[in-house]
Amino acid sequence: MSKDKVQIFDTTLRDGEQVPGCKLDTKQKLVIAERLDNLGVDVIEAGFPVSSPGDFKSVEEISKIVKNATVCGLTRAVRKDIEVAAAALKYAKIPRIHTGIGTSDSHILHKFKSDRNAIIERAIDAVSYAKTFVEDVEFYAEDAGRTDNEFLARVCEAVIKAGATVLNIPDTTGYCLPDEYGAKIKYLKENVKGIHKAILSCHCHNDLGLATANSIAGVINGARQIECTINGIGERAGNTSLEEVVMILRQHPNLNLDTNINSKLLYSTSQMVSQKMGMMVQPNKAIVGANAFAHSSGIHQDGVIKNRETYEIIDPEDVGVNESSIVLTARSGRAALAYRAKKVGYELTKVQLDDVYKEFLKFADRKKEVLDDDIHEIIVASNLNIESLT
Repeated sequence: MSKDKVQIFDTTLRDGEQVPGCKLDTKQKLVIAERLDNLGVDVIEAGFPVSSPGDFKSVEEISKIVKNATVCGLTRAVRKDIEVAAAALKYAKIPRIHTGIGTSDSHILHKFKSDRNAIIERAIDAVSYAKTFVEDVEFYAEDAGRTDNEFLARVCEAVIKAGATVLNIPDTTGYCLPDEYGAKIKYLKENVKGIHKAILSCHCHNDLGLATANSIAGVINGARQIECTINGIGERAGNTSLEEVVMILRQHPNLNLDTNINSKLLYSTSQMVSQKMGMMVQPNKAIVGANAFAHSSGIHQDGVIKNRETYEIIDPEDVGVNESSIVLTARSGRAALAYRAKKVGYELTKVQLDDVYKEFLKFADRKKEVLDDDIHEIIVASNLNIESLT
């Protein structure tokens, strides 16, 4: 059975770049955009063209070099925004304008000082106007996570009639629980007239650590696009992590969903974005963190050495990591010490290993981690005259 395709909409260069201190220049954005295109993302949200001359230039230059992905520019439901975005996207092979407006009662009352009917009219006008410039128009219902489902369905139906090809249902504040967000997508699938004409898209924030879970709940319930960033970077607590949703779908074939992402480029792409944005990847970050395939517990190390799948559900090579890492600490056992000793050239007998292990524990109690050079020192300190095989 062929799998349904979930489109990956990468917003590293727009939502991700809104992180304080992570500003990129056009040259850096071009390098990342080219990598995202090679990675296999379906849509690259290149920026918010009306926000600054620099952002306009970046979107324009990215449009020139992207060969495969759709290039998208963000706008508000403002005609000037839409005109500027269209101009910035004029060189794109496959352009998309991403326009929208807040739909929650909180946004309507406090942000726009308006009413529901007026918001629908503004949404229709924005999509209709964007449609005069490009065929592919995505509409975002900002704060959809806190928007009444019945009203949200009315908005979606109206913008589909106006020509929207994608409906972005953002959990803007990261408030939804997975079952709530999934139910919202299901409600729209079942109650919006003409929904078959548009793709539902998940755009989830991570304020409660649920961005990835909510996005997966969304696609399980019928969404077919996930908006995400490399390393999960983004405003406040960040966005849905691209590498996480990609590998979740790949590791759960029963979902019958997959993406076009070349997963072997995930780790190197993560490192590239981290370096260019000056945003360190936390060591325990899923999929691409330094500790994602590292083992320091003796029980875990013994299991992984015998069979990697005892404690790893993903082959490190599948995400571009060379191999699992056996980290020697005071919690490591004899199996791990023998494994690492062999890696640096010492084939230890059982008797030798017992003696070396005693010396190893003394050393490990003084250090957080025992390195390859330390192993040589430990072997020498054991006074067993063990010769290296190298």
